Amino acid sequence: MADLSVNFASIRAPNPFWLASAPPTDKEYNVVRAFRAGWGGVVWKTLGEDPPIVNVSSRYGAVSYAGARMAGFSNIELITDRPLEVNLREIATVKRDWPDRALVVSLMVPCTEESWKRILPRVEATGCDGIELNFGCPHGMSERGMGSAVGQVPEYVEMVTRWCKQHSRMPVIVKLTPNVTDIRAPARAAKRGGADALSLINTIQSIVAVDLDTMAPEPVVDGQGTHGGYCGPAVKPIALRMVAELARDPELAGLPISGIGGISTWRDAAEFIALGAGTVQVCTAVMHRGFRIIEEMQDGLANWMDEKGYAGIGSFLGRAVPNFVHWEDLNLDYVTKARIDPALCIECGLCHIACEDTSHQAIAIHRDGVRRRFEVIDAECVGCNLCAHVCPVSGCIRMVAQEVARPKRTWKQHPNNPDRREAAE
Repeated sequence: MADLSVNFASIRAPNPFWLASAPPTDKEYNVVRAFRAGWGGVVWKTLGEDPPIVNVSSRYGAVSYAGARMAGFSNIELITDRPLEVNLREIATVKRDWPDRALVVSLMVPCTEESWKRILPRVEATGCDGIELNFGCPHGMSERGMGSAVGQVPEYVEMVTRWCKQHSRMPVIVKLTPNVTDIRAPARAAKRGGADALSLINTIQSIVAVDLDTMAPEPVVDGQGTHGGYCGPAVKPIALRMVAELARDPELAGLPISGIGGISTWRDAAEFIALGAGTVQVCTAVMHRGFRIIEEMQDGLANWMDEKGYAGIGSFLGRAVPNFVHWEDLNLDYVTKARIDPALCIECGLCHIACEDTSHQAIAIHRDGVRRRFEVIDAECVGCNLCAHVCPVSGCIRMVAQEVARPKRTWKQHPNNPDRREAAE
């Protein structure tokens, strides 16, 4: 079996699957159950200063799509509402009993050096492996000058990170908010402040639904609602792009990344790792299906690694990053055409409808009595692959590369590029 163990910013764990800072990591009971199930690490739900936070009810909203429950998930819950001393005592107990697992503590306190100086020694005394600075919470705490209110200002990110490095010996992971224009700006600021690693993405500002009876955003709290933090499978594409953006940034070279956002399967995890994430953090999938999903995640990843010949996580960490390029670096002379396998076709016609109504009118229908046959018109097909995506039968429509006489040309080399024409003149 492949070796799934990781060493992330000097924090060791038996596998890269960690639970993100969230309700599943709010107390000793949950975390112990997670470790017994096989999770490699946890980030303890965000701690703050006493007095404890007061939360609301209800707290969660969800988006269900095409029969899939919780395709997107939203919450308006704040950081832990349990006393700080209780949390610290439980963290120390769990770390003592589970020394081989990664135990990182998420922190959020007012944006003053004195606040951080007060809490850091108390957290360090628990024996935990590191801290994660929650600069991402987009609701409730941000209105108090914490969370994303800090994460959206690179100067604040750098300042608080530096305080934590000055007043603590623990590895410092900076958790970034996706609610910014350019994710690289706060990431670079974290590095300037001395961060040992980055984690992303935190949740996205959202309203997932409106209750049309109460006329309030969901979840509804006594007839009213607010924006929340959006997560779950629906945010995975956004998270992948942001992780990859940091992984290819030369200014962040060597800084470990923990990937978060919609990770539900071993394949999701492998994609994040291939784009530069040394560990992955999971939340919504566990809230949906429980801690035992770690079994299929571990087995699936290990089996795939064995098939591919990857001995350890480092063997494919970041392997996809060089292939994540800017649009102008893509080969404009690479041509594909759709091919429909008649043996697999169920004659639903979805490919024809999609292409005829919304694309390039490149799929013809041939009727033979009661049967229908669909054929690609090569002269009209531009290789957009819409037909392959709408087809309900896996493998029925394939995109086949065509022989092209010209060598590879990118936009930088293309004669239609006005910059190239000006240079030639």
